[in-house]
This record gives sequence, C-alpha cells and structure tokens, in this order.
Amino acid sequence: MVRAGHHQDTTVVHSSPYTLFRSSYRLTTRHLSRGGRRVHRQRENRKGKSVGLRIGTLNVGTMTGKGRELADMMERRKVDILCVQETRWKGSKARNIGAGFKLFYYGVDSKRNGVGVVLKEEFVRNVLEVKRVSDRVMSLKLEIEGVMLNVVSGYAPQVGCELEEKERFWSELDEVMESIPTGERVVIGADFNGHVGEGNTGDEEVMGKFGVKEP
Repeated sequence: MVRAGHHQDTTVVHSSPYTLFRSSYRLTTRHLSRGGRRVHRQRENRKGKSVGLRIGTLNVGTMTGKGRELADMMERRKVDILCVQETRWKGSKARNIGAGFKLFYYGVDSKRNGVGVVLKEEFVRNVLEVKRVSDRVMSLKLEIEGVMLNVVSGYAPQVGCELEEKERFWSELDEVMESIPTGERVVIGADFNGHVGEGNTGDEEVMGKFGVKEP
C-alpha cells in the first residue's frame, strides 16, 4: 500500500489500455515554496493565483509509431501533462514527439513495460528533477507558479506476474511517495492492473462506491 497519508493533496488517476483518463487539477499559489519550506504571504487575505492543469494517464501499449498520434490527442483534448505506461521503449531519455510536447521516459526492454510522462512544451522548463526508478515507476518534480508538483507514472504487474515482482513495484512506489517532502502536491497517473468489486465498505477514504460486481 502506498503511504501517502502525510500528503494531504495527493491525486490518483487510474488508466486502462488505450483509454485516456484525465482530471482537471488546480494549483493555488497562496503558499510559495522557497528552499524546501512553505512561506506564507505577508497578507493572508490576499487571494492566491490559481493555475489550472489537465493531467491524464494512458496505457499506450507501445510508443512505437504513436508519438505524433499521442501529441495530437493531447492537443485536441487540451491535456497538459500525461502519464503513459507500457511504452516499450528502451532507454532513459527525453524526446520531442511533435505538436509542442516532450516525453520523458524509461525502459529496459523493448518488448515489455516502460513508463513515461509527456509534458506540454511550456512546462518543460519547469522540470526540476526526474527520477527514473525502474521500468514500472518514474516521477517528475515541477515548480509551477511557486508550487511544487510531483507527477508519478506507474505500471503495476499483471495478475500472472511473480509475487516478488508485484511486491517490488509497490515498494518502489512507496519509496517515491516517502521521498516527497510534506506539503508538496502529488499526482499519481498509473495503470494498476486491477479492478474493484461491488461496494467500498471500510475503504471509503480511498475508493468510490461504484465498482464491478463479481460474477
């Protein structure tokens, strides 16, 4: 389980193969981050500046031959930041994919796994740090209008994978979350390769009430 309790502003967006899920995200810059500390403005009654972002997640199946298609889709749907999974690109690089979008990615096998984060060009200069943990977990830290935003892309092992691989993924995701300073914003865009059954009794804080009824 991801220990995100000390981050009061954590958003999780779940993806499935070839289906885009997106969420509108609003950053309010009432609190500025300086030197890793939150500094209140001198006038607390002054309204903070609000920055709207559209952040999505998508299991692309493979990035080969899909760069421009993905960029066009982001432009058409006005998505600013997109987490992608199952890229199947080997390497640790950043590449322009067209239409003013750049993909930061990591993979070790051209036949499986791989994760990445696509940014609209205007936000590329805001990247402060890129953590390529494994071919299933990576994160980007951005500073946008004085607010620290961490975008985490994850790709969980499928049901048939070994237990050790599953535990390694959750451990890596857990470590990324623990490394993010308290008070910074976090968005997780991931394909968790799972589904929820009917009801959410006991898990109301992390799960909606609509699921799939077990056969």
